[in-house]
Amino acid sequence: MLKTILTLSLILISVAISLALFRVIKGPTIPDRVMALDAIGIYLIAAVAMLSVLLNTHAFFDVMLQLGILSFIGTTAYSRYLERGYLIERDHDR
Repeated sequence: MLKTILTLSLILISVAISLALFRVIKGPTIPDRVMALDAIGIYLIAAVAMLSVLLNTHAFFDVMLQLGILSFIGTTAYSRYLERGYLIERDHDR
């Protein structure tokens, strides 16, 4: 029963990732694309967690942690770029 639920959930998450990928490609604005990329990161973390439970292994915990960190850094960088217009401050005035 648990395997069936996890397999069905993985199929639904793959559909959600496909829809979010469509939003990344066709998104009318840059914030829409950033939100879709963030959603894809969260979906991937959930999919890896379900796969870890399905395979009864702890080997994917590091992958989930790295996906979470990369998703957070990516979203933060895009947000900063949208807010300020640049990512890295350069001190040329000193």
